[in-house]
Amino acid sequence: MSLTRLFVADKLAQGSELQLDEEPAHYLGRVLRLRSGDTVRVFNGDDGEWSATIGHIGKNRATLLVQGHVANASESELKIHLAQGISRGERMDFVVQKATELGVKRVSPVLTAHGVVKLDNKRAEKRRSHWQRVAESACEQSGRIRPPLIDAPLPLNDWFGSSRDRGDTDLILRPGAKASLADITSPQIKLCLLVGPEGGFSEQEYDDASVAGFASVSLGPRILRTETAAVAAIAIAQSLWGDL
Repeated sequence: MSLTRLFVADKLAQGSELQLDEEPAHYLGRVLRLRSGDTVRVFNGDDGEWSATIGHIGKNRATLLVQGHVANASESELKIHLAQGISRGERMDFVVQKATELGVKRVSPVLTAHGVVKLDNKRAEKRRSHWQRVAESACEQSGRIRPPLIDAPLPLNDWFGSSRDRGDTDLILRPGAKASLADITSPQIKLCLLVGPEGGFSEQEYDDASVAGFASVSLGPRILRTETAAVAAIAIAQSLWGDL
C-alpha cells in the first residue's frame, strides 16, 4: 500500500508540527481511516518531501509531526509550459490534472476567439485558485513535489504581449501542419505548447502566434478534442525529450 501524500502550505523542517484544518483532517480520518501514529508524506513545493506522523486527529482538526526528509526524484528535467485555451467545466480540470501528472511546470489558461468560456476578473481568480488546487491534488497522487504554477487567465493576445519567461521552443498545435513533434529539435531551455479550446484557434490567432514566434505542429491525421490534444502533445514531448 502506498503512503498517503499531502500538499501543505507550511514550512517543513524536522520536528515541526503542522496543524491541518477540516478538509485534510476529514480526508485522513474519515476517508482513509488513518489514526494517531500512522505515517504520511508531506510536501509544500519548496522544501522537498518529508515523512510525518499523525498526532491528534479529530473531525475538524489534525496535527502532524514532521520526522525526516525523504529523497524524491519525480520532477521532470524537461521544462514544459502549457498555454491552454480555456474549455468548459471538467475538461479544463482534466487538462490541468493530467498535465501535472505528466510533469508540466507551468499552465497559462488563455481566452480565445472561439472559446465558449467568458470570465470576469472575480471569476477568473476563482477558477485559477480552483485549478491550482487540482494541480496540488494531482501532485499528491502522482508523486510530484512541486505543483505547477497556474497563471491567471488572460486573453490570448494579452498573453502574447505579456512579459513571458520564454523558452527556446514555442509550438502551437494546428491540424494539417506539415511538421510533427518528432521533426522538432530537442528544446535546450524550455518547451512552450499552445493548445486551442473546443472550437480551435481562429486564422487570426494562428497568424498572431506565428508573429510571436510559435511554429505550427500537427499530432497526426485525426482531429483530437482539446483535452486529448494537450495530454497527447505533453506525453509525446516527454517521450522524445523527457523522462517517459
